[in-house]
Amino acid sequence: MHQRKSKKILLYFFLLIIISTISNSSINNLEFKKIKNINISGLEAKNNQIILNQLKSLNLENIFSINKNQIVKLINSNPLIEKYEIFKKYPSTININIEKTKFLAKINDDGKTFLVGSNGKLILLKKHFKDLPYIFGKPNIDEFLKFKKIIDKSKFSYTQIDSLYFFPSKRWDIKLKENILLKLPNNYTNESLDYLHEFLENYNVKNFTVVDYRINNQIILDE
Repeated sequence: MHQRKSKKILLYFFLLIIISTISNSSINNLEFKKIKNINISGLEAKNNQIILNQLKSLNLENIFSINKNQIVKLINSNPLIEKYEIFKKYPSTININIEKTKFLAKINDDGKTFLVGSNGKLILLKKHFKDLPYIFGKPNIDEFLKFKKIIDKSKFSYTQIDSLYFFPSKRWDIKLKENILLKLPNNYTNESLDYLHEFLENYNVKNFTVVDYRINNQIILDE
């Protein structure tokens, strides 16, 4: 029994020597490879390149000493990005996969036209987007996203909408592409939108341009 213990002690002693040797001679002289490749996908080539240049300006050294918070802050500041994933590929590559935000509407802010992204951010409009509805008024973007979700749950298709009108009372009007203005109550729900949709389906309202549903259980038509 004593002999076995002695053998174990000798074995641990030799292992300790080996580990110490590796630590002192190899690891002290080990140089981690610098990051050579940063691959970005998901956006247009021009926007991928912009992010790449920004990341390079951070002077990332090696894959073990990356300040993740710096990268996250940089990517989150880009209004085009909805989601993203960062992968480290050893020894010297970073892959960033991006999901682009969806453009939902156009809105004016301080004399400039912006696109409203599904990520809740505004993107300066640089090219024409004909099919997106225009938002009139100054809603909080979260208010708009909440309203958009209710529309999506209703029988209306978002593609039917030409423009949206927001009022300080937080009430919304919807103008359809058929040139019909729907005046909604303050406590709008997807059920109230469904009721309006069924009304339009069942009654001939082509001679009317306004369908007023601001009063509960009452629809007023106007030319």
